Amino acid sequence: MQEHFSLKPYNTFGVEAQAKYFAEVSTLEELKEAILFAKNHSLPLLFLGGGSNILLTKDFDGIAIKLNLKGISEESINENEVLVTAKAGENWHELVMYCLQKNYGGLENLSLIPGNVGTSPMQNIGAYGTEIKDIFESCQVLDLQDLELKTFNLEQCRFGYRDSIFKQEGKGRYVILEVIFKLTQKDHHIKTEYGAIQSELKNMGIETPTIQDISKAVIHIRQSKLPDPKEIGNAGSFFKNPTIPLAQFEALKQKFENIQGYPNGNQVKVPAGWLIEQCGWKGKQIGNAASHKLQSLVIINATGSATGKEIFDFSTEIINSVKERFGIELEREVNII
Repeated sequence: MQEHFSLKPYNTFGVEAQAKYFAEVSTLEELKEAILFAKNHSLPLLFLGGGSNILLTKDFDGIAIKLNLKGISEESINENEVLVTAKAGENWHELVMYCLQKNYGGLENLSLIPGNVGTSPMQNIGAYGTEIKDIFESCQVLDLQDLELKTFNLEQCRFGYRDSIFKQEGKGRYVILEVIFKLTQKDHHIKTEYGAIQSELKNMGIETPTIQDISKAVIHIRQSKLPDPKEIGNAGSFFKNPTIPLAQFEALKQKFENIQGYPNGNQVKVPAGWLIEQCGWKGKQIGNAASHKLQSLVIINATGSATGKEIFDFSTEIINSVKERFGIELEREVNII
């Protein structure tokens, strides 16, 4: 247990914030020990994975626990299906690469997403037509109320768009220890619906892609559009794509004929990046924070010296300007601490 510990290396925005206490745990026993310490001293808890989906806006007056639980195992169900179990501390992209090496299909569209396995169900992370819920079997959690192990299946997780029980009524109650994914071994479902993937495969000269080809295409797309957190501080997409009623979308289309939208029944998902760009934020910088020049959905620590509050205030200005122009209120995808 370390005191007055800098969390700057543990968040991908690279903002400076201190934790009153810090502990890195590699076993369930160490985790329970740290939690009991917090309970005995009436201290709040902050669990850190890859640090890719948090914005630290102030010092944390409690215990920050870095989850370093590691291990990957697999169990074949039948000729075509395999269960892959990954501990919470495993790097997400490394897990995807591990599965592709074994020719396990299902995770390829989620290549190069930053962060660790443990946070993937919380956000129901998704990209290019795939979400965690599509390949999720179950996850094992530690209940902070009684320190008992529990298992959540697909239904119990109540996955939604960038949402789950772990962000709603289960927020702050459970720590995800490991996740089990159901993947394919041979009859892979290749997802190429997204135009960007189709264009990339065409550029690669590939007509009948493998899961490995899909992964390469996704990696190339992400690298060309999104900044590397190791080079410039960011947390990937900062905002969720808003969903609005069809009637509201049709009314907006009368005023903004180029507005983009993806209908789903009586609802339409509108790309947040398009809305932000139309408000003139793409590449705009205020102080140390900026909207990325290639992808306005990404807020960056432009100088490396931004505070968490500076980035938060910058995001508030974006939210206000989008609401003023389009009547749509953007929701932050990043967890604000």
